[in-house]
Amino acid sequence: MFSNSAFFSDLTPIDVQLLSSHSTTKVYPKHCVLINEGDESDALYVILKGKVKIFVSDDNGREVTLNIQGTGEYFGELALLDEEPRSASVITLERSRIALIPKSEFQRCLLERPEISLKLMRAMARRIRALTNNVKNMALLDVYGRLVFILEHLAVHQDGKLVIEQRLTHQDIANMVGASREMISRIMKDLIAGGHIELKKKKIIICGKLPEAW
Repeated sequence: MFSNSAFFSDLTPIDVQLLSSHSTTKVYPKHCVLINEGDESDALYVILKGKVKIFVSDDNGREVTLNIQGTGEYFGELALLDEEPRSASVITLERSRIALIPKSEFQRCLLERPEISLKLMRAMARRIRALTNNVKNMALLDVYGRLVFILEHLAVHQDGKLVIEQRLTHQDIANMVGASREMISRIMKDLIAGGHIELKKKKIIICGKLPEAW
């Protein structure tokens, strides 16, 4: 059941079967909080079907969305490496089926097949490189540049166009970009008016290469 997960792409079928046998699968409703920032780290999560939002917030309720993940992706992997509390919160955006591998069970798998460790370190290295690139773009680009980066990051290819399948409000996008909802609304309005993006059935369709500047 982990065959579509990037975290396990380097593993042999035997490795995947071993880890799968030590997992449990649960179904969570929409808007279910899976992890609270500061919780004890105790498991790796693999999304078998559905979508989740990973975010951080402060005491005033301000929120920054770090990522939106879907089927085949994973989160909570830092729990496998240290004893520190969770660094972010996770909530489901739709009904989701998720596999959990407790840290203790994961460690048993590594004792049985130590070669898994190196393969999973490679997967984590890819994740770190991607996060580094994200931080670079978010730090060096202006609001419009960050918006374009987020839209292209979330989009998937469908019928020759880039489509963002998840339903995102302007506030959701603002939380990811690090800007005000009003600013995002103005930019999105201009992109729609210019024919660069379309909204259909609450999906965002990128019709071609987005302008380099706003």
